[in-house]
Amino acid sequence: MTSAKAFWSYMWTLNDQVKGIMIALFSSLNLKPTGSEGTASPLEDRSANSKNEQQQKKPPNYTKSQLVGLIVGPALFILIKLFVSPADMSNDAVTVLASVSWVATWWVTEAVPIPITSLLPILLFPLTGVMETGAVSASYGDPLIFLFVGSFMIALTMEKWNLHKRIALSIIAFIGTNPSMIILGFMISTAFLSMWISNTATTMMMVPICLAVTKHVADSLKNNTVIDTTPGNFPFGTSLMLGTAYSATIGGFGSLVGAPANIILAATVTNLYGVEISFARWMLFGLPMVIILIPLVWLYLVKIAFPMKVKDIPGGRSIVKRDLENLGKMSFEEKVVLTVFSLTGLAWITRGFLLNNFIPTLDDTLIALIGGFILFLIPAKNKKGTILDWDTVLKLPWGILWLFGGGLALAAGIMNSGLDEWIGGQLINFNSVPIFLIIVLIVSLISILTEFTSNTATSTMVYPIVAAAAVSLGTDPIVLMVAACMGATFAFMFPVAAPPNAIVFGTGYVKMGKMAQTGVWLNLLSILFTTIIVYYFVPLVFGGLL
Repeated sequence: MTSAKAFWSYMWTLNDQVKGIMIALFSSLNLKPTGSEGTASPLEDRSANSKNEQQQKKPPNYTKSQLVGLIVGPALFILIKLFVSPADMSNDAVTVLASVSWVATWWVTEAVPIPITSLLPILLFPLTGVMETGAVSASYGDPLIFLFVGSFMIALTMEKWNLHKRIALSIIAFIGTNPSMIILGFMISTAFLSMWISNTATTMMMVPICLAVTKHVADSLKNNTVIDTTPGNFPFGTSLMLGTAYSATIGGFGSLVGAPANIILAATVTNLYGVEISFARWMLFGLPMVIILIPLVWLYLVKIAFPMKVKDIPGGRSIVKRDLENLGKMSFEEKVVLTVFSLTGLAWITRGFLLNNFIPTLDDTLIALIGGFILFLIPAKNKKGTILDWDTVLKLPWGILWLFGGGLALAAGIMNSGLDEWIGGQLINFNSVPIFLIIVLIVSLISILTEFTSNTATSTMVYPIVAAAAVSLGTDPIVLMVAACMGATFAFMFPVAAPPNAIVFGTGYVKMGKMAQTGVWLNLLSILFTTIIVYYFVPLVFGGLL
C-alpha cells in the first residue's frame, strides 16, 4: 500500500510538470532548483526539506471539476458504446470515439494525473479489440519522443552549468536604460532560449532577473507620485512580466524541439502519412514567425497596453551586468556544453542537404541523442563526475513523454479504426465553404479551447481530426494541422493557458484581469495573423510533402 501511495504521489508530480504551473517564490537573483519531488536530490537537501516533502507526497483532494470529470469520463465511454451507432461507422470506430471522449474528459478536468490518463489507450484498445498491445505501446516509443529526450538532456546540462543564464544576460547586457528597450531585450533573449529549452524552464530562469530589474526600477521611482509602483499596478513590471511569458510561448514555436505541440505535429504527420518534417524545414517556417511576432507583441505592450511614461531609468543595465560579472569567466564545462549545443543545432540544420550525403540513416533524433551521449562521456573539471550525470537526466519531464505517447496512440487508433474516414465523410457538406473561412474556424475554436486546457493535450487531440477533415475538404492536411498547431500555441489570456503565463502570474505583478484584458486582443490578432500565414505562407514551406 505504501508503494502504491508513493507511485500515486509521483504521478501527481509528473502531472504538475505537464501543467507547468510551478510558481516559485523568488527571493534573489539566483534561480532556485526546479527539479520535481520525484527526481533524485542531494542527501543534505532531502534531510533539510523532509517535512516539506512529506507534505508534498500527500495526494491532493479532488476538486469539484475533478470529481465531475472522474465520473463523466467513463460514463461517456459507456454511453457512446451503447447508444451511438451512426450509419457507416464501424464498431471499432465507435470504440475509439468513446475512448477519445474518456481520455479528453480526464485530460481537460485532470480527474487523475495527466500521465496516467495518457496510458488509457494501452488499456482500452487491446481490451476492446481495436489494436493489439504491442501496436498501441509502439506509439510510446516513437522516435520523435526520443528527439525530445535528447534535446532535453542538452537543455538540462545548460541549466546545470548556468550556461542558459549567461546567454540571456549577455544579450540583455547590450540594452540601455530605456524601459521599452529593457522589455524588448528580455523578450528577445527569452524567445531565443525558448527555441531550445522548454518554455517553462526558460520563464523560470528569466523571472528572477525580471523581478530584480522591476524592483530596482520601482525603487528609483519611489518619489514619483504619478506612477504607481506597487505590484499589480506598475505598468513597467506588468509589461515586463507579460512580455517575458509571451515571448517564451512565441519563441517555443521557432524550432521543432521548442514546444511539445511542434513535436507532436511532426510525429502525427509521420504516423499518418509517412512524411518527415525535418528540423530545418520547421525552422524555415517557425523562425520567421518569431522574428515577426516578437516586435509586434512588444509594440502592443509598450505603446498600447502599458505605455511607458518614463523614458530613462538609471541602473537598469547595471543589475544585469553585475549578475553577469558574478558568473565569472566561462568555465570549461560551459564551453563544452556550448560547443555540443552549437554542433547539435548545426547538425539539425544541415542534415537534410549535407550530412545525409555521408550518413543516409542519420535523423534529428539520432543527432539529439548523440549530443546527449557526448555530454555523458566528457569529465568535468570543476566538479566530480561527467558534465551530464544521471541525477540531472532524472529531471526529464517523463509525464510529458507519456502524454506524447498517449496522443500518438489515439491518433493510431483513429486511423486503424477508420474513424478519421468517417469524420471526413461527415464534413463533405463543407466542401463549398472557402478554405479561408475554414482556417479561421479551426484556429478560433482551438484558440478558445486551449485557453482552458493544456495546449499540448489540445493539439494532441485535434491533429488527427483536422487531418481527416482536410482530406474530405480536398485540401492539404499538413497545412490545416499547422494551423491547428498555431491555434493551440498562441494562448495569452489566462494563467492556465500556458505554463509561462502561470509563472509570471505568481509574481504578483500581473493581475488576472490585466492578463485577460491584454491577452484577448493578442488572441484576436493571433487568429488573424495565423489565418493569413496559413493561407499564404504555410503552403510554400509544407506544400507538396504529400
